[in-house]
Amino acid sequence: MKRESGGFRGNKSALPQKPCVVCGLPMTWRRRWARTWDEVKYCSERCRRQGDKGATP
Repeated sequence: MKRESGGFRGNKSALPQKPCVVCGLPMTWRRRWARTWDEVKYCSERCRRQGDKGATP
């Protein structure tokens, strides 16, 4: 049996999601975020920069 290396091959709709705090788009869990999923707030670098500007007094 040959094993294909293409990443996750299961049901991606079953992965957890949460909205980006800046734009509101849904973010789906990624393996890279496994340890920090509770701290992930932004979907992209662009949203992170916009969110950081709003937090500065």
